Amino acid sequence: MTIRLFVVPISTRRALIYARLLRKDVSKERSLLDRVTNKAAETWAKWEEADKGWKKHLVTWGNRVQQRIPYEEWGLKSIPSLSSQRRIDESHGTKKIDVLFPGNAIKEEKLLSVLHKLSTERQDLHRRRMWWSFFAAPFTAPVALIPIVPNVPFFYLIYRGWSHWRALNGSRHLQFLVENKLLNPVSYPGLVELYSKRVSSALEETNREDPVDEMVEDVEKSDEKILLRMKDAKKLATILDAPGLALEAERAIFQVAEHLKQPDSTEKAESAKAGDTKVSEKKHQ
Repeated sequence: MTIRLFVVPISTRRALIYARLLRKDVSKERSLLDRVTNKAAETWAKWEEADKGWKKHLVTWGNRVQQRIPYEEWGLKSIPSLSSQRRIDESHGTKKIDVLFPGNAIKEEKLLSVLHKLSTERQDLHRRRMWWSFFAAPFTAPVALIPIVPNVPFFYLIYRGWSHWRALNGSRHLQFLVENKLLNPVSYPGLVELYSKRVSSALEETNREDPVDEMVEDVEKSDEKILLRMKDAKKLATILDAPGLALEAERAIFQVAEHLKQPDSTEKAESAKAGDTKVSEKKHQ
């Protein structure tokens, strides 16, 4: 096994998917694109050290833009493409992969349907925006004539195209694993312990000492409520031995919390839960 998946519920209705590579020698077998990407990341890190000038302004703007990129996209990007995994491990696609999740926040029998939805619902969006980004990039060429300052629009569009490409490949890989029954759900004790506290805190009628089956039923019946706190991001990374998860969890917690602050978010969640289509009908009138 060269990869492990984590499903991290952010709220009672939304979850983050994240993948961690298990082999330590994967770096030797990375594709040219991965190496170029890593080089770009190193360059960006150096620019972040600038005290002033265009590098400082560019990094500040870029970090704000990245914070607004949907957490679902970041999660799918963490999943390598099926072809790259087969280059690393020829047996990939024939053996099951562990999926760690908290059994007291997501029902095991619903986990695969959740993963299938995560793998398919954004594929068309990533495909369209990938091609649009790559198509639009050449039209920014005149900006390159400006001395000293780099062609920011070009590099931004290339980056977004690459990001959508990665997310699209990750979603296809996840879909392949789900549809070929290659996932092994594992309710991880460390996650169960963390979520027993968070679920009982979010749902006042639930006690952290309740059995897993009872707690997850309470989650199913509840309205959408945030489960994780920002400080939980690093806890998750420690529990799952996945340092990169901390940043992705922070981004997801922030975005979901902002969504739930919107006045109509609760109403929409309740309507969707009840199968009520009145909201969408009013929009079309």
